[in-house]
Amino acid sequence: MTKKTSKHVAVGSKDGKIDKASVGKKSKVAARADTIPDRHRTLGALLRGAYDRMAVWLYGELAARGFTEVRVAHSAVFRAIAADGSRVVDLAARAGMTKQSMAYLVEQLEGFGYLDIVPDPDDGRAKLVTLTRRGKALHAAAVELSAQAERRMGGLLGEERMSLLRDALEQVYDDWDPADTPQR
Repeated sequence: MTKKTSKHVAVGSKDGKIDKASVGKKSKVAARADTIPDRHRTLGALLRGAYDRMAVWLYGELAARGFTEVRVAHSAVFRAIAADGSRVVDLAARAGMTKQSMAYLVEQLEGFGYLDIVPDPDDGRAKLVTLTRRGKALHAAAVELSAQAERRMGGLLGEERMSLLRDALEQVYDDWDPADTPQR
């Protein structure tokens, strides 16, 4: 059985072999495995792929700014945490993961100095997860870098197409409730 090669090759490659001088340079098309999402290009695969590329860039930039311990997996915590803190069980529910998995991420981030675990003022038996000063600085940097990523995408797509993309995604984010959408 012969191994099927991807139709995508890195910039600077010749006959599918990567030129060492091109490693780390910008490429218009990244080398990828022949995966099911690459073959079928569903909307979900395209959205996820775009997010994955943005996340790789964003977390690299965060590391360059000194937030070296944070990984993409930790974004589940930062996306789900309320401004005044959240219980682990609520973080897990918002992130769509188990309480145990969320507790593991929270424990890591607490150890890195991004989170505190404090008594819940509304329930003495419960604990709240809150952002530390460093956690708030990370969040602010991530928001700033997200805006930069959006501008970079705008440079790729052009202002008009980027505006249309953002408007469409805003509408889906605000208005689409899959439970209310009739099946076809």
